Amino acid sequence: MSKQAAKNILVKLIVGAGQASPQPPVGPALGSKGVKAIDFCKDFNARTAHLNPGTPVPAIITVKPDRSFTYEIKSPPTAWLLMKAAGIDKGTPEAGKKTVGTVSLKHIYEIAKIKKTVSSFSHRLS
Repeated sequence: MSKQAAKNILVKLIVGAGQASPQPPVGPALGSKGVKAIDFCKDFNARTAHLNPGTPVPAIITVKPDRSFTYEIKSPPTAWLLMKAAGIDKGTPEAGKKTVGTVSLKHIYEIAKIKKTVSSFSHRLS
């Protein structure tokens, strides 16, 4: 019998900028993989300090077999950017029938610039 080759584990999270803490959902998601959540939280909060606090930021964390990890920060979700541009907190319950906000062409252009220029950043923590 051969040992199974150790593989990297991917963990996908959406965390508020500057608000990562070792409490749920970050702590249990990383702790169950053998990663110290506090290390991730400190570095994540430092790297997202330039964003408005609470902005949802997707992070893809790669946990290696030796329990070191790297992570990649993506730009905020397009739906969130559109809702902020429209000045609303949540979408309509009747899509296609009821309009709750409007977005100008200038807003769409700015969102496209954000999505294009904010490439994902990679970072390695051992």
